[in-house]
Amino acid sequence: MKAILDTGPWVALIDRSESKHDICVQWLKSYSGKLYSTEAVLTEVLYLLNFSVKAQTAAIGFVLKSVVELIPASDESLKKVRTLIKKYSDLPMDYADATIVCLAMDTGIRNVVTFDKRDFSVYRLKKNQPFVIMP
Repeated sequence: MKAILDTGPWVALIDRSESKHDICVQWLKSYSGKLYSTEAVLTEVLYLLNFSVKAQTAAIGFVLKSVVELIPASDESLKKVRTLIKKYSDLPMDYADATIVCLAMDTGIRNVVTFDKRDFSVYRLKKNQPFVIMP
């Protein structure tokens, strides 16, 4: 199984003070697939970890230890992101979410690990397919 990791669960996995920390840790322990994310999501994670060197290095460690594979942006993906931000301007869609939707469209991965059920239940992939929201 493959899934794309959003900001909220990634922060909760690292920050024990997060209300959903235990749920995310248990979910990750039982998850046997590959996790992907974007540099935009990692940037949000590092920002939300409030300049804690320990927490920020743990987040980067997820990438370096291959817990999460970062997929870099390309010119083509940035064009798609721009289109998505315009399409979902009524929500509005932020840049990190747009990179997740673009990554999902490019890879065919429908599973997203997120707490943002409201927005990800609205976003659609190719052929109007919805996301499968986890955990």
